Amino acid sequence: MNDEENIPDQGRTTPDDTVPAPAARPRRRGLRTLGLLAVATVIGLVGGTAVGYGIQAQREPTALPPLNQPGLVQPKPLPKGQEAKPLPASEDLRAKAQGDLRKLLVPKPAGARKDEYAENDGWMNVSEFASVFDHPDRALDDQLDLGVRRIAATSWATGGHKRTEVRLVQYRSTDTLGAREFVEDQQAYMPDEDFARSEGRELKGSSNGRYYVFPVDREAGYMDMYEARAYFYRGDVAVEIFIVDTEEISENDIRSLAERQLGRL
Repeated sequence: MNDEENIPDQGRTTPDDTVPAPAARPRRRGLRTLGLLAVATVIGLVGGTAVGYGIQAQREPTALPPLNQPGLVQPKPLPKGQEAKPLPASEDLRAKAQGDLRKLLVPKPAGARKDEYAENDGWMNVSEFASVFDHPDRALDDQLDLGVRRIAATSWATGGHKRTEVRLVQYRSTDTLGAREFVEDQQAYMPDEDFARSEGRELKGSSNGRYYVFPVDREAGYMDMYEARAYFYRGDVAVEIFIVDTEEISENDIRSLAERQLGRL
């Protein structure tokens, strides 16, 4: 948003104001003055260094602290059989996400039809993913900067015009940095006029997830459009869910779908 800057009043005068005397112009600093300053600076540095060295040389030496710290108590190893065990693969998100990411997608509901608008139900390449944004070129650069690795997607149609799409966006970072930044960026848009116009609701079971139900989009000559979304992340995987319909979408529809997808992760 480009806001015009308000330029403040630059000291306007009235007929009763006293006109100040013109200030004296500062003297132009020439090469001679710069040379004198440079010499003075060098002398000051040399003199200060010499005085400081002399003071330090007259002080008694101070012993350094010992490298070892006997006061620290090392923890005792756990008894045999009580050592911490690694998480099984079924509970380790990082291990689960290293395989076929498509297997972590929530399954289509019974009776759902294939989405006729979906070009590929499975893997989505990064350029196709960026193309759904308002500024694809910038979105592609942002995703590459975040370290996007791969995207799994599924979509289906139910009822008359209801369409649902789920995307799992995985990043290369070993922590949650890429996934977290992407989700937080998308959530930051939601309160805007062109989106949900609200902060949404917290997704149960997730410390960062939220779901949103948009106001109806009405335009003369077109059917009413309703939309709902959900955003959250687990580990290095960001999740975004979309539901669009020509009939009203309940909060329960988007919430239950998001909870099921969260459970898959």
